[in-house]
Amino acid sequence: MTSKNHLEALDLLGIKAGEVFSNLHPDVLEEHSLRKNMAVRTAHGAIAINTGKFTGRSPEDRFIVKDNLTKDAVWWGPINKPFDAKKFQSLKSKICTYLEGKDVYVRDAFAGAHPAYRLSVRVINEYPWSNQFASNMFIAPTEAELNDFSAEWMVINAPGFMADPEVDGTRQANFAIIDFSDKCIIVGGTGYTGEIKKGIFSALNFILPYQKNVLSMHCSANVGEQGDTSIFFGLSGTGKTTLSADPKRKLIGDDEHGWCSDNTIFNFEGGCYAKVIDLSAEKEPDIFNAIKPHAILENVILNANGSVKFEDASITQNTRVSYPIDHISNIQPGSLAGNPKNIFFLTADAYGTLPPISKLTPSQAAYHFISGYTAKVAGTEEGVTEPKAVFSACFGAPFMPLHPTYYANMLAEKMEDANVHVWLINTGWTGGPYGIGKRMSLKHTRRMITAAMNGELEHVDYREHEIFGLHMPTSCPDVPDHILNPKDTWNDPQAYDEMANELAMKFSNNFKQFESEATNEILEASPRVLVGAK
Repeated sequence: MTSKNHLEALDLLGIKAGEVFSNLHPDVLEEHSLRKNMAVRTAHGAIAINTGKFTGRSPEDRFIVKDNLTKDAVWWGPINKPFDAKKFQSLKSKICTYLEGKDVYVRDAFAGAHPAYRLSVRVINEYPWSNQFASNMFIAPTEAELNDFSAEWMVINAPGFMADPEVDGTRQANFAIIDFSDKCIIVGGTGYTGEIKKGIFSALNFILPYQKNVLSMHCSANVGEQGDTSIFFGLSGTGKTTLSADPKRKLIGDDEHGWCSDNTIFNFEGGCYAKVIDLSAEKEPDIFNAIKPHAILENVILNANGSVKFEDASITQNTRVSYPIDHISNIQPGSLAGNPKNIFFLTADAYGTLPPISKLTPSQAAYHFISGYTAKVAGTEEGVTEPKAVFSACFGAPFMPLHPTYYANMLAEKMEDANVHVWLINTGWTGGPYGIGKRMSLKHTRRMITAAMNGELEHVDYREHEIFGLHMPTSCPDVPDHILNPKDTWNDPQAYDEMANELAMKFSNNFKQFESEATNEILEASPRVLVGAK
């Protein structure tokens, strides 16, 4: 059924579509994708699609329109690249013309579970599976809300439209551009669905902190039986989704949240978007069992019987699945909870030098939040032959329009008010760097996190790391004592010191860009390079 509101909205945009499909049920969208030969049904019940040339986001091709609203607020640079307002309107008009005569899929939804801070969004898609992704990832209005729906923001998504860089001002044919004054996001030239959700996330990361005093966070969150909330910050590959999916705790959300002044943590999304490379029912049962009808698998390889070859990365390491949050059985009703009791910063340290768990002081928490460290390993990117340090401010720099210290100061204030415990968790390597050591045991990581949440680490002894200054517990139930100090896991202590110093210097060099905005307390939380380090 086509909505009259949608016809009027498209007419205002100048989109003379062939047929308009409004708020279709996922069953119907799946039928459209299958009929158009854009998807296949898997043995798991979910459909599988291929996003084409782009199997991940393209950060170099993300722009923000620079105008009176944004010119003095946005942290301009290689992450937040400026775009001309007139060129945005011209490109938007071209996309609308491109959609002429084509089937168009329109969806009305909310971003933000908190009724006072949610954003009403209208998503216009060229492909049915892109619209189903929006159905999975955003929050569905009730029937009454749909009848009276008024969109504040709009996303126009046309993977088949290619920009002309010389004329349109883009870097290449694909693009994702946000205009805060027009309240519109345009995405073209790429079928990767993550650009849709991250576009809205980026918009919220400007609107909520800057205009509504709500801290927006790139994190997952869950809540225990006693109402104790935990937050997990971390970049891709650090275990954010995996570790927040705890059978003994209710999932609030797996990627994007707000923390507002009424002491509430709330999910931005209505679904989850999880990596599935090497997925197994044993290691990650919640995600594995969520792959069923209405879920969308991206860029996976199938066996002859239609089941997914989860270990196969021949298309990309970034194989994904999107699914509605109610595919997880143990979810928090309403996707809201109270102030966090514990915050975990997750990092996959491929240098094997950071402790598996350490407790942070407030200044260390600010330092590591602004740094946003993890590491890439050999083989994950062309040209990466050894561990490579990656720093992404606030554990989500590609989506943060404001200066990192803006978010860090808000976080520090909220942590102090709520008396939160902050922990740094290394889900990476132990016993040596990548290629020599081994990946931290998921079983041990889960047990350390559980011990922190249960208060089992409140009365143990701690020792300070001589380089990073981190406070490492000397014991943890069901975890071998020797792995708690990373130096004890290396055969060569001197080699450990040299590697730790190397990483410490990378931290210091990265933080130079933030020094002018950071307090003395935060600067003093910087790692200490040992004298005589090579």
